[in-house]
Amino acid sequence: MTSATTLNTALEPEHRERLIRLAREVSFDAGARLFEEGRRADRFWIVRTGTVALDLHVPGRRPAVIEALGHGELIGWSWHFAPHIWQLGAEATSPVRAWEFDAEAVRNLCAAEPEFGRAVAVWVGRVIAQRLHASRVRLLDLYAPYGSGGLT
Repeated sequence: MTSATTLNTALEPEHRERLIRLAREVSFDAGARLFEEGRRADRFWIVRTGTVALDLHVPGRRPAVIEALGHGELIGWSWHFAPHIWQLGAEATSPVRAWEFDAEAVRNLCAAEPEFGRAVAVWVGRVIAQRLHASRVRLLDLYAPYGSGGLT
């Protein structure tokens, strides 16, 4: 993931500090599930240490890993958009320390402070755009006749 989507670079210091005031520190052992696809998205995380894999349920198989996320990265964006249902699952692939946020509290602050809300919305939008681009590149690598390389 590009540095433009990590917490330290995506939000101005005053917005970052405002958000961090709503955080609580949590930790997950390797193998712990943070959330499951199709369940209610009522929180989100920023990774401090460790790695989290985003995965997709595949019937009759192990979940397919879509992306691995690490330091400073946002885990979960479904909390930001109704109907607030996880589109993927997430699992700690190593011991993880993270900041956890109550989604409703953050959405309420976004509504009460429009400048903060816009900053958060732009950040979440950039994360989504980057992840869609990364998914497109992976699909091209898997299925396009010449991979994701440029045309010559």
